[in-house]
Amino acid sequence: MSNSVSAVLWDFGGVLTSSPFEAFNRYEAERGLPKDLVRQINAENPRTNAWAQFESNSIDIDGFDKAFADEAKAKGFEVPGKDIIALLSGHVRPRMVAMLKAIKSQMPVGCITNNVKAGSGPGMAADAERAKAVGEVMALFDVVVESSKEGVRKPEPQIYQIACERMGVAPEKCVFLDDLGINLKPARAMGMQTIKVIDPDVAIDELSRLTGVPAPAL
Repeated sequence: MSNSVSAVLWDFGGVLTSSPFEAFNRYEAERGLPKDLVRQINAENPRTNAWAQFESNSIDIDGFDKAFADEAKAKGFEVPGKDIIALLSGHVRPRMVAMLKAIKSQMPVGCITNNVKAGSGPGMAADAERAKAVGEVMALFDVVVESSKEGVRKPEPQIYQIACERMGVAPEKCVFLDDLGINLKPARAMGMQTIKVIDPDVAIDELSRLTGVPAPAL
């Protein structure tokens, strides 16, 4: 185990599960919408838009449905917010979960997730089978910090501070994994080592290097 790392923090969607961005692109293609339209809408006014308000629990599901539709309409498209919510739940990545278990056997593990009060549990599972799989993964964490419960969301520094305090570890002793660079930046500023998850297998190898915990077999 690396002397410089004493805890690992994980994002959930796009790290331990498949990325919702993949589901967004399928939705766009099926409906003849521009590719990455949903991501573009969510990237505008990122601290105050419909997505930000929903993840911090400032608006409910009906409020998000309307607010997101209004943002899409301003771009000339019809996209109900509830359609997007249905796309959020991904499929669990078995090798990443195996790495989580290996890390947990040697040090504390936590989860920082931007989520909404929709679906089942912190992973926003869309059906019972997926909810069971997600629940089993979530049970592995020593600490789970959810934006929809805390009222703050990544990339606000406070949510990372909450996670570190609850785990009893200094940021400088943490590794944090996320699939979005914007969420890694404040973690790095606090002193964390960070891994951007694009290819899960590459991320697992990097995590193994930083922690000294062997990566599970492919």
